[in-house]
Amino acid sequence: MHVPDGFFNAVTSISAGAVAAAGVAVCLRGARRELDDRTAPMAGLVAAFIFAVQMLNFPVAAGTSGHLLGGALAAILVGPYTGVLCMAVVLLVQGVFFADGGLTALGVNITIMGIVTVIVGWAVFRFVAGATRGRVVAAAFLAALISVPVSALVFTLLFWIGGTAPIQVGAVAAAMGGVHVLIGIGEGLITAMTVGAVLAVRPDLVYGARGLARPLVLRGADGATTTVGEPEPVAARGALRPFLLGGVGLTLVLAGVVSFFASSSPDGLESVAESKGFLDQQADHMFVGWALADYGEVGGIPVGVAGIVGVGIVLLITGAVAYAARSRGKTRV
Repeated sequence: MHVPDGFFNAVTSISAGAVAAAGVAVCLRGARRELDDRTAPMAGLVAAFIFAVQMLNFPVAAGTSGHLLGGALAAILVGPYTGVLCMAVVLLVQGVFFADGGLTALGVNITIMGIVTVIVGWAVFRFVAGATRGRVVAAAFLAALISVPVSALVFTLLFWIGGTAPIQVGAVAAAMGGVHVLIGIGEGLITAMTVGAVLAVRPDLVYGARGLARPLVLRGADGATTTVGEPEPVAARGALRPFLLGGVGLTLVLAGVVSFFASSSPDGLESVAESKGFLDQQADHMFVGWALADYGEVGGIPVGVAGIVGVGIVLLITGAVAYAARSRGKTRV
């Protein structure tokens, strides 16, 4: 659902840019409560993983495809503030290096694909999630599923207010909501599987599952207390480096190999824009001639190579931002 240049007038684009900038500024401050020396590299991995999986368009209807947005996944794995930062970096890298999403529409994209999906996804997750792994995974699925059509409807509202073409808002809302419910099902499955996989091997690295198994404190008649099921120290859970290396390896395989098999059909927004008559408002991207534009298609670079380059860029930028924003007080366990 990357919005291209030309869809929104200058006032709306600037206003959305201001909202996005304010949101990122707030999240830079809020991320200090979520990040430390252990969790900062996790943020880099999450952002790189979202970048890679966004390349994997999957068919959702005749002639239409969809891809992961990732806001709910980021919020659940690394926290809502850090999740917005991850999404902002992914969208910035896609827009600047790969001409995926307009530069004038960057504020719109960060707002609807980053801030909205994170807020909605995190709110749904917190409302549904329970004290068991099954409830956490189910909540992750539902959070991701709901976040996608909500984001699509926010786009419709913004386009009705400040789009460069008149639309029948009801018809566009129905079309955008309908196709993005289908995309949301795919998003929910990807999110649930990813959260479930991380829970299975390193539950301590899932921000939304912290406190999943709280220790039971037994108090005797004499007032003495005994703690049962106290969490193991970090050292007993295994080093962080093997998990990160494994995650980076999987991400590189997705971006470098699996991306060759992604659907070439237009995504939900492009399909709706074409059917509702406002696709021709799209303007050429400023960097449309760059070698990496459209993930290498313009420069003749294999999509897998472009994907690996993108993973590296996202990993480095997000890691640097996360380390800069992290709390230096103590290391969380």
